[in-house]
Amino acid sequence: MIHKEIQSIKDVVSRQLLPFVRKPGRYIGGEINQVKKELHGCEVRAALCFPDIYEIGMSYLGIQVLYSILNGIDGVAAERVFAPWFDAEEVMRAKNIPLFTMESHAAVADFDLIGFSLTNELCYTNLLNLLDLAGLEVRSENRTEDDPIIIVGGQAANCAEPLSAFADMFVLGEGEEAAVEIVELYRQAKQEGKSKKEFLLEAARRFSFVYVPQFYELDDAGLLKAKVDGLPTEFKNAVVRDFENAPIPEKPIVPFVQAIHERVSIEIMRGCPGRCRFCQASFCRRPVRVRSVDRIVEAAKQQYAATGFNTVSLLSLSTSDYPYLDELVEAMNTHFAPLRVGLSLPSLRVQKQLQLLPKMVTSVRKGGLTIAVEAASEHLRQVINKPITDEDLFAAVTAAFEAGFLRLKLYFIVGFPGETEEDIQKIVDLSQKLSALRKEVDGRFADITAAISWLVPKAHTPFGWLGQKDRAYFENAKELILSRKRELKLRFVKFNFHECDRSILESAMGRGDRRLCDVVETAWRNGAKFDLWSEGFEIKHWQNAFSAAGLNLETEAQKSFSPDKPLPWSHFGGPDTGGLLKHYHQSMPTLA
Repeated sequence: MIHKEIQSIKDVVSRQLLPFVRKPGRYIGGEINQVKKELHGCEVRAALCFPDIYEIGMSYLGIQVLYSILNGIDGVAAERVFAPWFDAEEVMRAKNIPLFTMESHAAVADFDLIGFSLTNELCYTNLLNLLDLAGLEVRSENRTEDDPIIIVGGQAANCAEPLSAFADMFVLGEGEEAAVEIVELYRQAKQEGKSKKEFLLEAARRFSFVYVPQFYELDDAGLLKAKVDGLPTEFKNAVVRDFENAPIPEKPIVPFVQAIHERVSIEIMRGCPGRCRFCQASFCRRPVRVRSVDRIVEAAKQQYAATGFNTVSLLSLSTSDYPYLDELVEAMNTHFAPLRVGLSLPSLRVQKQLQLLPKMVTSVRKGGLTIAVEAASEHLRQVINKPITDEDLFAAVTAAFEAGFLRLKLYFIVGFPGETEEDIQKIVDLSQKLSALRKEVDGRFADITAAISWLVPKAHTPFGWLGQKDRAYFENAKELILSRKRELKLRFVKFNFHECDRSILESAMGRGDRRLCDVVETAWRNGAKFDLWSEGFEIKHWQNAFSAAGLNLETEAQKSFSPDKPLPWSHFGGPDTGGLLKHYHQSMPTLA
């Protein structure tokens, strides 16, 4: 591996790109708290890529954490890269402007490592598009010794086979410590003059959380087989054991363009005590770990002083399960309420603790409260292992209205096993009852927005063996909900439905095998990109790509798996299969 010269294209970007795009602030860099090192003087240069636009990527805490950690290492530089929107891409392709970083406006292809954080299956084509914009071959087998090493982490790594043709390395699990170990191994390999393949082989041997696809193949039974002696065929997620002292960015970057979330963001707990059987994160992000109140408050103070954001968000998969929440909120209010800085408490569970929370949190912005109910009937909540009673739900919402909350946003999922038409219609009935609870407090019905999504069976969950319901089922469910709303003449409840085509694609991709590499590439070459956006998503690109591979999109989405056969993701880090099967079988009696 050689130490390449870094090509700066700052003048080209300034003169030939920025004047011709609608939001130049997405591409100029130079924000408050940006870290810009002298690239030529650094041994390792890493480009941290988030495969979506600036506003989304700047709201993703994971990028901020890795950025802070890597730039804190002497001799290592990390710079950010986001997906250019359609207008910018058109200019870049027309004028041969390569993909560049935010900090130095340096060509991404000149970096040593390019790390992608993939949080959703519908970002896969953006990964290929970014590689192509950088001037790199999308398939790893076609890239050269001088090309950067492509690393993929995030959710995609735990079901990596649909991207195995494009990445050099997958990093499973949590990145804080894993990223440092990989960078240091790369630095050592570079100093010793080792080749890219030698580095990848050493990483595959040394780290149980690293998967290097080129060293593996699948046998006829679907089991992973190593091509090189001594390599593992089962992997484990990287886990940060000392979460209390895990790095927290002291000076987050303040974006120039308004991001989706502009706030101080502190992760207070990692993992979730619950075991919702549809939720990948609750099974994969184990064990549950918490930070102390003092550590959280001090980190929030540092970030506020460095950014001036007027909201502090306390993040976790289930914030109300944080064991010291009362003490934490009291401490946060003591310091931040006089500064008129509000608290944001997402991911609240419906339980006794939530009944007390609105009264306790005096500085939370109280326009609306979001609750993930998931299923409207207690029977279905038993199926999905979310033991919420209607009594607790009504008590929690009443307490919220009494504390001054005005509106509710509810999340429901349709498509659970054992679901009936009555269960679906109960979504409307429950929403009506919750709206009426406010009338008992101040004489007015509450405005409710109910978001309806379609169940996507996920790898590494008890429902991962089950096929997704078909399109007709979801279309009928939508009509049942809207008909029930008309029947009840609800004026205060609005239903928003997730696009069915996207859910079908997500189901097909999220539990796929290596055959889907061809599908992803064909879809991208057909024009697929920004599939999470209505401006970009076209289902025909994917239908044609599946067809070209001899597959059917909806058949793949509805595919079920036998519990006694290998799964396309069995070898990747995740929960023990035996534990998942126990949950799977426990859910079956409730369906009888």
